[in-house]
Amino acid sequence: MTPVFDWIRRVARTGLLSLLCAGAGAPALAAPPATPVVTRYGMWMADGHRAGGLQIEARPGGEFIARFEYKDNGRGPDTVERYRLDTDGTPLHYEVRGTTTYGSQIHETFERAAGRARWRSEVDRGEVAAPGGLLYGPLGGSPAVDGLALAALARRSDRTLPLAPEGTLRQQVLDRVTVTQPSGQRLALQLLAHVGQGFEPTYLWATEQAPVRLFAQIIPGSSALILEGWQSTQPVLAARQKEAETLLMATRARQWLKPLPGLTVVRNARVFDSEQARLGPASDVYVYRGRITAVVPAGSMAPQAPDTQIDAAGRVMLPGLFDMHDHAWRGAGGLHLAAGVTTVRDMGSNNTMMAALIDEISAGQLAYPQVVPAGFIEGDSPFAARADFVVKTLDDARRAIDWYAQRGYPQLKVYNSFPKEILRETVAYAHQRGLRVSGHVPVFLRAEDVIDMGFDEIQHINQLLLNFLVTPTTDTRTLDRFVLPAERLGELDLDSEPVQAFIRLLKQRGTVVDLTLMTFMFIQQQHGEDPAELADVLQHLPPDQQRSARMATMKIPDAAAARRYRAAVAKMIDFAGRLYRAGVPLVAGTDHLAGFVLHSELIGYVQAGLTPAQAIQVATLNGARYTGTLADRGRIAPGMRADLLLVDGEPTERIADIRRVALVITQGRWLAPREVHQSLGIKPFVEQTPVVTSQGPAPAAAR
Repeated sequence: MTPVFDWIRRVARTGLLSLLCAGAGAPALAAPPATPVVTRYGMWMADGHRAGGLQIEARPGGEFIARFEYKDNGRGPDTVERYRLDTDGTPLHYEVRGTTTYGSQIHETFERAAGRARWRSEVDRGEVAAPGGLLYGPLGGSPAVDGLALAALARRSDRTLPLAPEGTLRQQVLDRVTVTQPSGQRLALQLLAHVGQGFEPTYLWATEQAPVRLFAQIIPGSSALILEGWQSTQPVLAARQKEAETLLMATRARQWLKPLPGLTVVRNARVFDSEQARLGPASDVYVYRGRITAVVPAGSMAPQAPDTQIDAAGRVMLPGLFDMHDHAWRGAGGLHLAAGVTTVRDMGSNNTMMAALIDEISAGQLAYPQVVPAGFIEGDSPFAARADFVVKTLDDARRAIDWYAQRGYPQLKVYNSFPKEILRETVAYAHQRGLRVSGHVPVFLRAEDVIDMGFDEIQHINQLLLNFLVTPTTDTRTLDRFVLPAERLGELDLDSEPVQAFIRLLKQRGTVVDLTLMTFMFIQQQHGEDPAELADVLQHLPPDQQRSARMATMKIPDAAAARRYRAAVAKMIDFAGRLYRAGVPLVAGTDHLAGFVLHSELIGYVQAGLTPAQAIQVATLNGARYTGTLADRGRIAPGMRADLLLVDGEPTERIADIRRVALVITQGRWLAPREVHQSLGIKPFVEQTPVVTSQGPAPAAAR
């Protein structure tokens, strides 16, 4: 997928900014212009290139037209919105048409009249009483929607407004700063947070002086949509915003991660043996300073009051889970940890942001799993996913590899546009510097080619199966890398000799496969359907997240195509099982919604034919083995890092019970998933947290 995949999906739901202007407490909206007035914003990616933007036209008569389009990594949304506002700044009429990131059609409307509000989207339709103003949360909205909300909220003394279909949006001021353009022009700005939609606040920079309008939204380390001509202010705004976000994250870390002082014992836990993929008898597990010191039969050790006791009450204890395909985002930490994910492998993020994130985790300022980073490297093309290193020559590639090797990165990830002419030498040099090599299959190559060139691992099941679908001229930097599998995989004979020979090649070379099976469920989803990867948890999510999850992203032309695409997904699941049975090493990754989809990935492996215990082994032992951390993670044994989770139910028999994580120990602290989920508006998966009794470390003289 892409380092900004989550960001793209969030943009489709949350919008970023708008032309709409209203002074705080102003009695009415600014008068409609006598002639059309156009305001433009640019979408700038982290490497400084412009990927598109937003244009909003205010027309005589009070109509607004917003055009939003950008392309990154060969894809992106393209929408046109029309809306008209009431005197309080809330919408009376709203309509959006266009396409989503992956080409699915959008047509959505909202009307408010005579005290009623009505809406129709691709996934629902409804009507509510609306005696006063309210905001609408469109599924296909552009950045203009947040600007509309900002203008309306600025007019409310309590800075709150009801939302349709349901909920309340609140606006908070977090910071103020004055920025200067190269020309010398100055603007006073305020950093606002919109709370009430999604798991995290939406951060927006707005002008402070009336008329208030949105100036920019920054996604630190990823991208920014910013008022035309003011892009030079992005570094200052990103730094100030990061400070504000850090305060929120540090508060959460203190609330969620609780200390384990002195010696801790987890009593009466049934311990999973990840090496043998089987559940053992009830045991007591001792932990001191973040390490396991003993695993003994329950009640067998001489009674001695530890500093902290946790009563597992017969629950299953698993090693911490690995998500082997993360794109680190600070706000995802709680979702990861509450799911029992204690280590993630980052598969491509801004390097400066990644270093800061790891420092914050180490300092206890961020509730997030431990991170094993993979160095991202891409080639130069109009379709490139531009990160820190975009190379043209072998010398460029070697410099990038040296940079990663000097900073201890264990792995390199090669991306779609990497020049095939220098790939073999690049892989050899990375191996020489001690880095494993993985990635997508670069354009105009097949999976067999990169295996021959020395790839240690391949990301994504579509990248594997394109091996049988591409021609020498197929451009897999485009949406063809999704459309071809969707259209043609259903008819691929997995028993054919070419497929069997390919599986044997993977086995012989020991090539690891990072399937991210569940992230490709979007291929078959149609508007209004529950997404397959989240269907069994959807009712636990906040209402706005349930609604947005039912919006399709893939363009499915007709009923016949829908049948082909479902057949393609079934073929992917079948192929995953064949790989495992043939002895091809698998790792469990998501590239999707944190926590929940890692569990779904394991459920998918069981659908493919693995036993629940084998699926858990993939997410624990294999994760440690292929991140180079097997010496201290992935197993429950003396000397290992105490990354542990207690699970209600029988996950080694019923893999869906893996969702019922009751308690997590990691980084020398413990966390209650129930508490995390409640704080994020998620219905908990467990009834109660195991009893934790802490009396603090004994005085030195008593030890």
